[in-house]
Amino acid sequence: MNLSRSFLLAGALLLAGTACATDVSMAGGEVTFSTPDNWVAIMETQGMPEMRVFQVPDPSPTARDNLASVTVEVEPVGDLAAFDQYVANATRKAKALDGYKAMGHPDGPNSQSYGAQEHGTAYRYDERYWFRNDHAIRLRCARPARSEAGTAWGAAFDKGCDAVAADLAR
Repeated sequence: MNLSRSFLLAGALLLAGTACATDVSMAGGEVTFSTPDNWVAIMETQGMPEMRVFQVPDPSPTARDNLASVTVEVEPVGDLAAFDQYVANATRKAKALDGYKAMGHPDGPNSQSYGAQEHGTAYRYDERYWFRNDHAIRLRCARPARSEAGTAWGAAFDKGCDAVAADLAR
């Protein structure tokens, strides 16, 4: 195998390795979780806040114009009062979205489900928050309210989101 072919193969392996997410560590190892292998890491930020965004592939034509995503955000907050302010700020931003409609608190007071419009499309959002080791942790799952992939795809999306939430709650 020649040298250029070796570099090409190595580059392809690196790209393939970054296309899927499995185990994720944030905040210097303070926050860890796993994602389904088919979720694609599409954004990562360091600093304040530290954020990871994953695209959840939708096999239907709905995906041409609409992105289903899961975001985990970690930010140092210092104390419980600062965490409460962090949650209040996130809730205020959610309520400012076009067509915001509350759908309840599925996992208690530090969670919210709501619908809103994104670029003219109805979306469903599920957000959950945790305070751990002086960090605010936010999980935001966003998907089109309707996908041509059907209810099985929506259920699989929700199951993946719930699995990340279970990891973050530990």
